[in-house]
Amino acid sequence: MSFSPIKVFITGAANGLAEVREGLADHPEVELVGTAADPGKAGTKLAESGAQVILHGSTASDHVPSAEIEAIRAITAAPIVLVTSASTNSILSEALTSGVFDVVLLPQLTDGIVFTIKKAHSLAAGRAAGATAKASSALDGKVVTLFSPKGGSGKTVLASNLAAVFARHQGRRTLLLDLDLQFGDAAIMMGIEPEKTIYDLVMARRELDSDALAGYVTAHQSGVHVLPAPLRPEDAELVTEERLGHLFAVAKESYDVIVVDTPPFFHGPVLATLDRTDQLLLVASLDVPAIKNVKLTMQTLDLLHYPKERRHLLLNRSGSKVGLKPQEVERALDMKVEFEVPVEREVAVSVNRGVPIALSAPKSAVAKALAGVADTLVPVTAKGDAKAGRGKFRKKG
Repeated sequence: MSFSPIKVFITGAANGLAEVREGLADHPEVELVGTAADPGKAGTKLAESGAQVILHGSTASDHVPSAEIEAIRAITAAPIVLVTSASTNSILSEALTSGVFDVVLLPQLTDGIVFTIKKAHSLAAGRAAGATAKASSALDGKVVTLFSPKGGSGKTVLASNLAAVFARHQGRRTLLLDLDLQFGDAAIMMGIEPEKTIYDLVMARRELDSDALAGYVTAHQSGVHVLPAPLRPEDAELVTEERLGHLFAVAKESYDVIVVDTPPFFHGPVLATLDRTDQLLLVASLDVPAIKNVKLTMQTLDLLHYPKERRHLLLNRSGSKVGLKPQEVERALDMKVEFEVPVEREVAVSVNRGVPIALSAPKSAVAKALAGVADTLVPVTAKGDAKAGRGKFRKKG
C-alpha cells in the first residue's frame, strides 16, 4: 500500500507555468487532474476533477487577480496557490487576505512547489477535520509538539520526560505520540516493549474512537500512554495526514495532554501535526550547526504562518562549556531562550535504563527544569484540575 498523490488542478497563465506543469507531471506525490487557462470557463471540468489544491498562474505584477480567484472559489473550496513570475512583495499580504493560501515566485524548483502544495493540502485537511470540534475546543486536550531540525539534540529524551511530568506530577491523562515514524525511540526511552504501534492503528479497518484507541496504546508505570512509531521504517508512509488528523481528534477527547515527538525534518505528518499543535517546543543545543538549523526552522514556520506566540525555544544541555552562551543563541535567532535544561550525567544513565529521569531522579535539576516547562506550557488551572481529576483512560487488555 502506498500514499495517495495530491490532486492538483492548474489554471491561469504565467511565465514559467508550462515548466511547472511539466515538472509536476512526473512527480510521484502529485497527480495533475486538469488544466484551464480561464478559470471562469473551467466549470464542470474543475468541479468534477476532485482537485485538492489549485495552482493559479497570474501575470499581474502588483495585485491579486481577484476576479479569477473568485471564479475558482465559486467552483471549489480547495486551497489556491498563486503562481507568478512577478515580485511577490507587493501582493503577498493582499493574497493572504483574498482567500489565497500562498504565493510562489517563479522560477522555482519542482520540489519547492510540491512542498507548498503539500503544505496547503495538509493545513486545509486539518482545518476541515477540526471544524466540527471547534465548539468544544475549550475541553480538548492540549497538543505539545517537540521539534528539532538536528538529530542528537535530546528531543526524544525531553519528550518522554515531559510526558512523565504531565502524568505523574500534574496528574493529567497523557499520551506520548511518536511521530518520528521511521526511527522513533520513544518506546525505548520509556523502557517498554509495545505490542502495537501507530502502524497497527492506521491499518485497522475498525472506526477509530476512544475505546479503539485504548487498544493500541501501551501503558507506562508513570501513567503515560505511549503510541509508538512503526517497528519497520518502510511502514512510515502508511501514516497519512488524513488518518493522523482523525487520530488527533480522538486523542484530544481522550487525553488532557498529547506530547508529540517528531523527526528532524518537515513532511506531511509534521505539517498536519503543526496545524493541531497548541504549544511548539523548539529544541536547540549549544553548537553552531544546530543554531543554524533552528534559524532555518524559524523561517519555515514563518512561511507556514505558524503563530509566533505558540513557539517556545528550549536550550538543552545549557551548562555545557563549549564556548557558546545562551545570550549568543538569542542574538543569533532573535528569539528569547524561554527554557534551559542543564547537562546532567544521570540523563544518560536513565536513557540506558529505560527509565525517565523525571521518575528516577525527580529532584534532579533536569526534572525540576522540565516541571517548569510543563507548568508554563499547560498551566494548571481550576478547569484543568477538574479535567485532570476525571476518570482515568484505561487501556483495554
